[in-house]
Amino acid sequence: MSFDGKSTLGDFTGVTTTVRGELRGGARLTEVRGWVEAPVPTLKTGNDRRDRDLVKTMEAAIYPTIRYQLEDVSVEWERGDSAGVVLQGDFFIHGVQRREKINATVARSGDSVRVTARLPMNLHDYKIDKLTRFLVFKMNPAIVVHIDVTF
Repeated sequence: MSFDGKSTLGDFTGVTTTVRGELRGGARLTEVRGWVEAPVPTLKTGNDRRDRDLVKTMEAAIYPTIRYQLEDVSVEWERGDSAGVVLQGDFFIHGVQRREKINATVARSGDSVRVTARLPMNLHDYKIDKLTRFLVFKMNPAIVVHIDVTF
């Protein structure tokens, strides 16, 4: 999982490979439910100072994980072992629970399922507001989240 951000110091990407989750399947895609989460401190941007600021701004000591709880799946199209779906569920970020719809692609390969998606997100929606450091360095609250998870 990753996100793209912009700041007065330039664009950057935060990445984590520390993700855990669970899918519970059914006979059809529309019956699948599950969750995925990542520990906030595992998000790395390639800049140690920015990483420390991210953990502090996200108040990781109080809200240590980012979680998505899948509640509904709608199928848009199916071709072979792939499908375009709309995932609907709740993000739990920084103490805020917020319903989000995610356009995603699901691909089956053997015993695994890969889910990929991209969605815009505004950090202010999750009460993440302390985005200015030293009165000069400011992060834009609009980010793009990238999901690439294999179950």
